[in-house]
Amino acid sequence: MFSSTFVTGQVLESNRDVDRKYLEDQFYFGLTYNFATNLPADVSQRNLSYGLQAGFIKDIPLSYERTMGIGIGLGYGINSYYTNLLASQQGSAEEYTVLDNDADFKRNKIATHVLEVPFQFRWRNSTPEEYKFWRIYAGVKLGYVFDGRSKFVSSSERIVFVNKDIRDFQYGLTLNVGYNTFNIHIYYALSSLFNDGVMEQSGEVIEIKPLKVGLIFYIL
Repeated sequence: MFSSTFVTGQVLESNRDVDRKYLEDQFYFGLTYNFATNLPADVSQRNLSYGLQAGFIKDIPLSYERTMGIGIGLGYGINSYYTNLLASQQGSAEEYTVLDNDADFKRNKIATHVLEVPFQFRWRNSTPEEYKFWRIYAGVKLGYVFDGRSKFVSSSERIVFVNKDIRDFQYGLTLNVGYNTFNIHIYYALSSLFNDGVMEQSGEVIEIKPLKVGLIFYIL
């Protein structure tokens, strides 16, 4: 009788120790390769276009087991897009021309600094005792570009200016899939990198849409 009571007491005490209200609040850090899709004719990517992102996501569980939930976050992103599409200032306006294949230049890029708000629908097979688990997070990411610049550098010339043609508010779909700390991150922009109606010199509308593929790391 004493033994049964003792064992039962141990089980009850163990159950009380299990935190059924745990949250997957997470800091994140990501590194991506940025593809520029929907490029105008004769425009191509050059060099290594990259992206960095970091922030915090608040977890809101939707099920008792904590396997389903949503996440809302706030983060900061830096992105570079290297192409042969040259941006230059002509008075108060920007002008875009395609550089020839034999053009001599070191780098030509668009760089953005973005305030990001990710929103995710979350599935994971975590438990109160297990911190290593599989996850699938799908959702959208909103971004406000508070600094967007065009930069051109050659052996004889350097052009850097704030490009007002870069779209201020951007958004796209996200998918994060992985196990434990290491996860694959995919972002596909639904909005163009540039404002509507921006054209290169030939008259073709510039509707570049970024596709970012890389790794994202979650830290509890």
